Amino acid sequence: MLASFPLFLIPIVVLGVLVLLLVALNLLARVQGGRYVRPIAQGLMKVPFLGKQLQKASKASLERQNPELASAVAKLERSGVRRDPMKAQQALSSLSAAERQAWLEAADEQGAVPEPMNRAQRRAQAKLKKQRR
Repeated sequence: MLASFPLFLIPIVVLGVLVLLLVALNLLARVQGGRYVRPIAQGLMKVPFLGKQLQKASKASLERQNPELASAVAKLERSGVRRDPMKAQQALSSLSAAERQAWLEAADEQGAVPEPMNRAQRRAQAKLKKQRR
């Protein structure tokens, strides 16, 4: 059966499979804000070449969509925010007002900002949200 398969169709079949894979990923990305694509993307980030390319594409996309947030993320990454919470606070204070606002909005959207515990904290957070708008 394989001997009768024309060799010139192999690249076409491979490209077709790749196109179908990209279409499936695109459709998954549109469902519930990309909830089902995130685990796939995190798995692909572990592959050395793909991880670097995906990271570069993500940064380029972020720079096009929200330049202030891209600048804030770059500054926070340079300061080593992921390793030390104290450095995170210092880095946040070094951001410009527009960058800080963009980062807080993105963090709030992602659910990274913890919910306030008591009434005073809830009021302070509501006041901050009111000022942003």
